[in-house]
Amino acid sequence: MTVQNEISSALSYAISKGYQIHPDAFAMLKGLEADVLKTIQDIIKQKKTKSVILVEDIRKVVRPDDVTLDSPAQQDTKIIMDSSPNVNTGEGVDGYAFLFKSRFEKTVKILAQRPDSKRISKISMVKQHVRNGNVQAGEKSRDNGAGRYIVAGLLMSRRSKKNGIDLEVDDYTGLMTATAMSEDVRKQVSALALDQVVMMEIEPAKAGPGLIIKNVYSPDIPEHLPVKSKSEVYAVLISDLHVGSKYFMEKEFLQFLDWLSMTDDDVVRKIKFLCIGGDIIDGIGIFPNQDKELLELDAASQMAHVTRLLAKIPKHIKTFIIPGNHDPGRRALPQPAFPLKDSGGIYGLENCTMLGNPAMVELNGVKILMYHGQSLDDVIATTPGLSYSKPAEAMKVLLKARHLSPNYGGRTPMAPESEDMMVISEVPDILHSGHVHVLDIDQYRGTLVVNSGAWQAQTKFQQTMGIMPTPGIATVVNLATMQPFLQDFNGQ
Repeated sequence: MTVQNEISSALSYAISKGYQIHPDAFAMLKGLEADVLKTIQDIIKQKKTKSVILVEDIRKVVRPDDVTLDSPAQQDTKIIMDSSPNVNTGEGVDGYAFLFKSRFEKTVKILAQRPDSKRISKISMVKQHVRNGNVQAGEKSRDNGAGRYIVAGLLMSRRSKKNGIDLEVDDYTGLMTATAMSEDVRKQVSALALDQVVMMEIEPAKAGPGLIIKNVYSPDIPEHLPVKSKSEVYAVLISDLHVGSKYFMEKEFLQFLDWLSMTDDDVVRKIKFLCIGGDIIDGIGIFPNQDKELLELDAASQMAHVTRLLAKIPKHIKTFIIPGNHDPGRRALPQPAFPLKDSGGIYGLENCTMLGNPAMVELNGVKILMYHGQSLDDVIATTPGLSYSKPAEAMKVLLKARHLSPNYGGRTPMAPESEDMMVISEVPDILHSGHVHVLDIDQYRGTLVVNSGAWQAQTKFQQTMGIMPTPGIATVVNLATMQPFLQDFNGQ
């Protein structure tokens, strides 16, 4: 029997029993994977009075997985970048040498798209030219005719002094120190992330030795129009569940999962994707005396618990999950996906895809860069004017640096990979992070910046740090318009 004949038979049966079918319920019946006639028969058995069959009646007798909503909508997914298969850790000093050389080379390729990049000179040549006052035989000066030069290198240090701010940069031919003196340039260099690649326009000081910074440029993302989905589908962005912690808001998270399973909600009908940005469990031994804040004292039981929760996600919602610093596996960036032996069965969830941290997915053409956000601690600590209350501002620093973890030697461990996979080589339409537990949304040069908060209430550590989390809220993005909106599960 064809689907159309099944619908016709079910409709005829309902009418013969004195029932009508509401148009919304009729539309839902057409998307059912269950036996439509039997569904109508079960509904009529339950209804006490002859009336209209509603969407709510169908929900009472079918499983959420039997309902296919908005089936004509496009649901294309593609993994653009996954750090897991590319992990190839080096060793010791040599490993980190490869890492930073890769960072430099990959970022210089990004800078090469700028018109001024054609004038980039090697630091060794500029230093020699300035020192000698002329160009050595066989060398070509790249100054602009006014004694200015363009150099590019890794920002090794930034030091404030009485008359300005000194920057030390390294391009593998030598080190150079130059001073930002004007107010505008000092403001620019204060916003740079340490260890990022930077391009500077410099000139010799007019009085005495030294080099003066006239302009400074980050690799930055270009102004662009984001790609939008051709069909109106929604993606939900969440992170930081911290299952196993006594502060995990399980009641609110179960309400969120129940909401995803609703079949008569106009928003839920259009949700096709869910992106989870790490820290799905609270872990073990992450910080001193953590056991006093745990309900489940081993990672295996925490993973099994979160797997049971995520199994409630309707099967038609494609879910992408990356690890965070509390999850199983190594904590140094980049992080591979959850180790199979410590996964608690999560790989058995057929609609869930496990990726490394970071990862980029393409959903209906929209590129979402998923990164848990460990480095936001270091960026906030070293960049004047930033705070945990506005994590989107710190995320913009990462976009400007074109690097997800520019600071080295702080609170964020980096593995000595032969390739720096934290470089933002491809411009995302959405940058999605978590980690700081504060929901914040902004736009930057065409990229939607989302820090998706948490599902963990304020911890004692956050109290001491003055961090006020904003948990229990899901961020929903209409991929056809790139407009975000919030679904709050607090107090429901």
